Amino acid sequence: MTAPAQRREVRMVVASSVVGTTIEWYDFFLYGTAAGIIFNKHYFPSDDPLTGTLLAFATFALGFVARPVGGLIFGHVGDRLGRKKTLVATMLIMGVATCAIGLIPTYATIGVAAPILLVLMRLAQGIAIGGEWGGAVLMAVEYAPPGRRGFYGSFPQLGLALGLVLGTGVFAGLGAVMDAGSFVGWGWRIAFLLSAALVIVGMFIRLRVMESPAFRRLEATEARASVPAVELARGPLSRRHVLLGMGSRWVEGVAFNTWAVFSISYGTGTLRLPQQTLLVSVMVAALAMIVFIPLCGRLSDRVGRRALFGVGALVGGAVAYPAFALLGTGSPALVGLGLVLALGVLYPLMYGPQAAFYAEMFPVNVRCTGISFVYQFSGIFASGLTPLVLSYLVGRGGGGYSLVVAYLAVAAVVSAVCTFAVRTHDLRRIADAERSGQPAMAPAG
Repeated sequence: MTAPAQRREVRMVVASSVVGTTIEWYDFFLYGTAAGIIFNKHYFPSDDPLTGTLLAFATFALGFVARPVGGLIFGHVGDRLGRKKTLVATMLIMGVATCAIGLIPTYATIGVAAPILLVLMRLAQGIAIGGEWGGAVLMAVEYAPPGRRGFYGSFPQLGLALGLVLGTGVFAGLGAVMDAGSFVGWGWRIAFLLSAALVIVGMFIRLRVMESPAFRRLEATEARASVPAVELARGPLSRRHVLLGMGSRWVEGVAFNTWAVFSISYGTGTLRLPQQTLLVSVMVAALAMIVFIPLCGRLSDRVGRRALFGVGALVGGAVAYPAFALLGTGSPALVGLGLVLALGVLYPLMYGPQAAFYAEMFPVNVRCTGISFVYQFSGIFASGLTPLVLSYLVGRGGGGYSLVVAYLAVAAVVSAVCTFAVRTHDLRRIADAERSGQPAMAPAG
């Protein structure tokens, strides 16, 4: 392949990863945004608003419980059949589930069947996003030129920010052009039905992408794992990296869901702030993420991924108090400043280098299963339960945020300890095995 053709192929891979993850996260975040302002009223009616919100966020958490299932299923597919096949299947599942949510009648119309159908579609979303992330980031990381894995691996991470911009932006836009009654009654469904058009675009791009070079070498040397999950569990080094990776991710998941999801519910429900102020603030923070995620990914190529991620974990805990204090002022400018600082500027210290950091913890033959397991299983406690836990802590604290800040601080310390416990010489052993064309040797530990 000529150099220009190779560059075009890499650009197509990067575009595929960004577009695909954007669509997946758009669909996933629509539910999180709607949980605190729509679903708690239409699908989980209750005399106590807090109870309805807790039930809505409980179904939000179910999506994260389903993600490990998707991670194991499609991690296996990615390590046995190829990264590309996972990306096509997960996009179809996510698109169908999200469109279906936009068509489910309310509790007032069909009774208990409404929340049951909503839960089933949320589970389907969880399975899809559980399989999507591992395949998408590996396509980018394994196509990356030498010394630029952090930078290239950060591009699929942009899907998180872009999906959040689209999700909150569509909700904010619909809320701006419609009266409150129409938006709450039926207008919110438009955001979910738009997923169909996005999936068509994403499928067109993904079907044109070739398999990653690392997996093609794996096939050529017949070094694929027979049962990747079993081989992952057998290797002491892989087991260690699974546990440390899950621990390192705690504050990353907590921080994102605190500022991107919980802040909207807390701001509207407890602080009585205008919904539009919060949605626009989160959207601006997500736009800042689009700038800082690749910058932090590139910085990790220079200073090291472990060091940058560890510092980001500590900063993620330290920023909690000032960010909540700014939120509590009620000033639109200060609310926006707090969310942009916490989510848009400092959160990328972890999320920018994350894809390459986790990918380099595992050898090629179990890599898709390894990073999917770490990211998706940790997502249950790091992400899925966060809005529910924080809502409970706010209730226990009488509407204050001191317990929430303490929770983030504990998560930050645990994550930093786990991050710095990853030994750099172990990462070098895995990298050396991959460069030597012996991907199956690294799990020995």
